[in-house]
Amino acid sequence: MQSMILPLVILLVLMAPDQADAYVGPGLGAGTIGVILGIIGSLFIALFAIIWYPLKRLFKKKKKQSQETEQ
Repeated sequence: MQSMILPLVILLVLMAPDQADAYVGPGLGAGTIGVILGIIGSLFIALFAIIWYPLKRLFKKKKKQSQETEQ
């Protein structure tokens, strides 16, 4: 238990800075927003692809079966 205390204290000290003297300019801010939107967009596209392609295959299969029964 005592071996976990020191890393935990160090982690808490690093996670709670007293003051940050930093300037985020318009280029860095726009780049950060672009990266965040890109990651979110790619996650939505991946989710859409995972859901859509099996459904597309199912629709094709049902359409093919309905055409076969009509003939």
